[in-house]
Amino acid sequence: MADSSNVENLIRNTVYKASLSLDEQRWKDWLDLCHKDFYYAIKAFSPEINYDMIYLDGHFEDMQNLTEMLPKHNSDHAALSRHTVVYTVDIDEAKKVATAVSSFAVYKTELDGMNSHALAGESGIFLIGKYRDKFSLESDTPLFVERIVQLDTRRLDKGSHWPI
Repeated sequence: MADSSNVENLIRNTVYKASLSLDEQRWKDWLDLCHKDFYYAIKAFSPEINYDMIYLDGHFEDMQNLTEMLPKHNSDHAALSRHTVVYTVDIDEAKKVATAVSSFAVYKTELDGMNSHALAGESGIFLIGKYRDKFSLESDTPLFVERIVQLDTRRLDKGSHWPI
């Protein structure tokens, strides 16, 4: 890898490419940004039970199987659009790893207005939270080795079994 400012830009670009790939449901492109040892989880802290609720949890093969099955699921096909902002990038050159924390908001645009809360074509906030990412810097391209999606939103609607 090159100097740390260049590595930081590569990591930021990887986070943004991941958001775009997920928005466009290009699952293979998203998984191509991930290391073979990738771990993924979606969590939300519940103050009622004082514990993290886990909505999705798996490794690379699990995510690959999930994304291959998504077209076969009965799910909401409303468009999702992520607005992601990378807050921090920390690089450990000696260990060839990095971490990043990003904030995200996922907007949902209704297709048919069948949702009792929205009309066709209406957009609203679907989810908000933070991405807590870890990267391998062993190659020329940073690869996700872990993504913990920490949701602020705790009530998920139909179609929410997709990677966020």
